[in-house]
Amino acid sequence: MTPALPESITSQFTDAERTLLIELRRSLHRRPELSWKESQTQARLREALLDIGITDIRETASTGLVAHIPGRSVSGPAVAIRGDIDALPIQEETGLPFTSMHAGVMHACGHDMHAAWAVGAGLLIAKQPAVGEVRVLLQPAEELGEGAPRVLTDGALEGVGAIFGGHVDWRFEVGQVVATPGPLAASTDTFEITFHGKGGHGARPQDTHDPIVGMAAFVSDVQTIVSRRLDPALPGVVTVGMLHAGSAPNVIPETATCGGTIRATTPESRALLVAEIERLAHAVAAAHRLTATVQVTQGTPPLMNSPRAAEWAQDAVRELLGDDALRKLPLANMGGEDFAFYTERIEGCFMRIGTWREGRERHGVHTPRFNPDEDSLLLASAVLAESARRASAALHSAA
Repeated sequence: MTPALPESITSQFTDAERTLLIELRRSLHRRPELSWKESQTQARLREALLDIGITDIRETASTGLVAHIPGRSVSGPAVAIRGDIDALPIQEETGLPFTSMHAGVMHACGHDMHAAWAVGAGLLIAKQPAVGEVRVLLQPAEELGEGAPRVLTDGALEGVGAIFGGHVDWRFEVGQVVATPGPLAASTDTFEITFHGKGGHGARPQDTHDPIVGMAAFVSDVQTIVSRRLDPALPGVVTVGMLHAGSAPNVIPETATCGGTIRATTPESRALLVAEIERLAHAVAAAHRLTATVQVTQGTPPLMNSPRAAEWAQDAVRELLGDDALRKLPLANMGGEDFAFYTERIEGCFMRIGTWREGRERHGVHTPRFNPDEDSLLLASAVLAESARRASAALHSAA
C-alpha cells in the first residue's frame, strides 16, 4: 500500500486545519458551478480565507478572488499561487456522500481540490510568511480558457515575479509530483474551413465543383502536416472532429465545412501548424476548383514552465518529500491549461500532483466517476507554499 503522508507534511497542519481543508473541498464539490457562474463558490472561498485569518481579499475577473498575504519585506516582487474554481457540465456518478447537488454539473477536473489546496497554501504562508508578499489567486473560467486573460486584464498580478499552480493527476500516486521545466501542456487552437464550390444535381457531377470531394481530400491530406512538416521530436496534433455538408443524397451542395483542433507544445510549432493548415486548405481548394474560407480561433497557448521556477518547485518537493517524489510525464500532455497565459508573461511552474492510491479505482479527469485522494490536499498545499517561499527569497535576493 502507498504509505501515509510523511511528517514533513502532516506536521505543518493542526487537526482543525486539516478538517477545515477537507470540509472546504467537500463543500465546493457538493455545490459545483460552471465557468463565469461561480458566485457561491466565490463566497465560500472568501469565507474560508477569512476563517484562516486572511483579510485582504479582493475580487478579480468577476467571480474570482485574490488574497494578499504580507511578507516580511514590504517591497520587491510578489509571488502568486493559483487555484482554479470552475466545474464541468458532467453528471456525477461517484456515489460520494458529498456528491454534486447540481444536476449535470460536477467538479470532474479537480478544481475543488485546486481551490482548496490554494487556500491551504495561503494558510501555511500566513503562519510562516515569505520574504515578500504572496497572493492566493482563485481563478474562474479555466475550462473555457477565459479566466486567466481576465485576471491579467484586471491587473490582479501586477508586481508578481513568479507564479505556481498544480493539477490533480490520477496517473501518479499521492506523494509524487511532476515539476519539470519546459512544455507541460499544449496550445488549444481550433479551426473551421468552408470549401465553396458550385452545386448541382448528384447525377450530373460534371456540371458542378463538388466541395465535398475537396473537403474529403483536405481531411486526408491534413494528416501529413504532423507526419511530414513538423519536427518528429516535437509533439503535435491536428484532429478534424466536425464535418457538415449537404441536405439531400442526390444534391451536390454549394459548400462543405470541417472543423477541428490544433495542439502544439511550443510557440514555434504552434505557428507552423496553423500556417500549414491555412496553406493546405487553399491549395486543396484550388486543385478541386473551389475556394476556401479559413478561420483559426486562438485558444490557450502552450504552457511552458520556466527553468528557475521549476527548480524552485523541485527544491520544495525534495525538501518535503525527497528525491524519489519527483516524476516526469510519460507522454507529452496535449491537453490545454489557461495557466499558460500567466507563464507567457511571468516566470512560473505548473505541477502535476499525484492523487491515486493503491486499492482505489482509477478514473481520469472529465469522467463522471473521478474521485481523487484527499491526502493530496495537504501535500499540494505544502509544496505550493514552499515553492512560493523559495521563489520569493530568490527574487528579493536578486532585486
